[in-house]
Amino acid sequence: MAIRTGRRGLTGWGNVVFAVPLAAALALAVTLTACSGSAASHVDYVVDGPLATYNANTVVGAASAAAQAFARTLTGFFYHGPDGQVVPDRDFGSVSVVGGAPLVLDYQIADNAVYSDGKPVTCDDMVLSWAAQSGRFPDFAAASRAGYTDIANVECLPGQKKARVSFVPDRSVVDYTQLFSATSMMPSHVIADKLNVDVTAALLSNNAPLVQQIATLWNTGWDLKPGIDLKMFPSSGPYRIESILDHGGVALVANDRWWGPKAITKRITVWPQGPDIQDRVNSRSVDVVDVAAGSAGALTPPDSYDRSDYPSAGIEQMIFAPQGPLAQPKARRAVALCTPRDAIAHDAGAPVANSRLDPVGDDAIAAADGAEQAGPFGRADPAAARNALGGAPLAVRIGYQGPNARLAVTVGTISKSCAAAGIAVTNVTLDSPPSQALRDGKVDVLLAGTGGATGSGSTGSSALDAYDLHSGNGNNLSGYANPQVDGAIAGLAVSADPAERARLLADAAPVLWGDMPTLPLYRQQRTLLTSKKMYAVSKNPTRWGAGWNMDRWALVQ
Repeated sequence: MAIRTGRRGLTGWGNVVFAVPLAAALALAVTLTACSGSAASHVDYVVDGPLATYNANTVVGAASAAAQAFARTLTGFFYHGPDGQVVPDRDFGSVSVVGGAPLVLDYQIADNAVYSDGKPVTCDDMVLSWAAQSGRFPDFAAASRAGYTDIANVECLPGQKKARVSFVPDRSVVDYTQLFSATSMMPSHVIADKLNVDVTAALLSNNAPLVQQIATLWNTGWDLKPGIDLKMFPSSGPYRIESILDHGGVALVANDRWWGPKAITKRITVWPQGPDIQDRVNSRSVDVVDVAAGSAGALTPPDSYDRSDYPSAGIEQMIFAPQGPLAQPKARRAVALCTPRDAIAHDAGAPVANSRLDPVGDDAIAAADGAEQAGPFGRADPAAARNALGGAPLAVRIGYQGPNARLAVTVGTISKSCAAAGIAVTNVTLDSPPSQALRDGKVDVLLAGTGGATGSGSTGSSALDAYDLHSGNGNNLSGYANPQVDGAIAGLAVSADPAERARLLADAAPVLWGDMPTLPLYRQQRTLLTSKKMYAVSKNPTRWGAGWNMDRWALVQ
């Protein structure tokens, strides 16, 4: 069975037609015809968090806005459409299912697929992606091993454009289309040239000294900072990095070597959200803003902008540090008991989220995941929190990536409520990677999205998102480890049966509410602002955000 779609364009994808992009494309055509307009050469795009790395797959990268920025710079076999659905990218290649038990997939990279530096895209990139995210090589600082850990083998002849991927028996990952997708594959040849080694051979033969060197470069070699050698940052998509700007911005320009339909807008500058975002909107110096709702305050747009508010597939949550004052479950439960989740969710315009492992799944199934156990934690109960601590005082530092007006208010709400329980809460605004701050003990609680992300953080699959509570996973920032929960998470990844999924969720819920490694609050709400002269921009509830199709964007002059 081959998975294929029509060639990428404004009208749709094979048999899957996207109503929003299609409508935008038609409107653009009419506008350009009627007004003799043309697409501007430059668009400014504001995203949630910092752009610290080109590699969206590290712990730091997954928590940043890298996926929003580089969805069309590092392409793959799949990408996520406007509703978060997985769509095959035929320009990149195709995938065929050749075996079901165990699952075996044949990947074919397009013959003309080439990086912006002229080097071909090959199966070596797939081997590196799998090795880095499989959990087999601990030196890689990968955010998640979800799906990749179940791959038994990647057959790849170095330099070739095809690979066979075989999964472990009985580990046929249901959402396998999430793997080897946009932003998941880094250019293996960059590491090979830097170290003068055969990366694929080193990984497949488990050459420990070389693997360690490869992992070091994979972890930090693609960090973004002024003065970097752009030869290390080739593109496999319609855009490439032109330069790193002051204040954390990244300038993308059309990639002349891109073999698919050319980008409509020649240059897109991606900016991390800053405290001046309202001023920039007022002055109309930004064209697309894709951020967590409320993170920039009210963010009132002028009449020249369209605004869309919608729920993401990621969960806003409190992630408790594995050390310090909240190292013990009773202390975490006390903080959870005095946290007014109902008021916090209401202020965010969303219902309270109770499920940790299936927050955006089928309601009937998700109800099995914590609805009953969440009861005592629905509203603030300072008396119960004080009793949980035996009357002892507790000081807690709650941090988040700043600036973020909504999370600042959330900390204030928790502080006021928990003071009645003898729990003193301090607000900590972080300008360094929040995940590291939590692990370094600089904060006791991190307020963040799925996996510690500033934005949505979601892969688009609840089953794979659940790995942020699996032992040993990079974005398991709480350091949580429980064999029963690990079993449930592993089971969810390979089960499509609703009854089985409900059973797994029901088994894990009491354990998670008892241990309290995290406290879910609500589905992160999103705000998308676009200039009324922008066309083909659409929402996306996953970590890739609106940038999923930025090469189709047009700003009409």
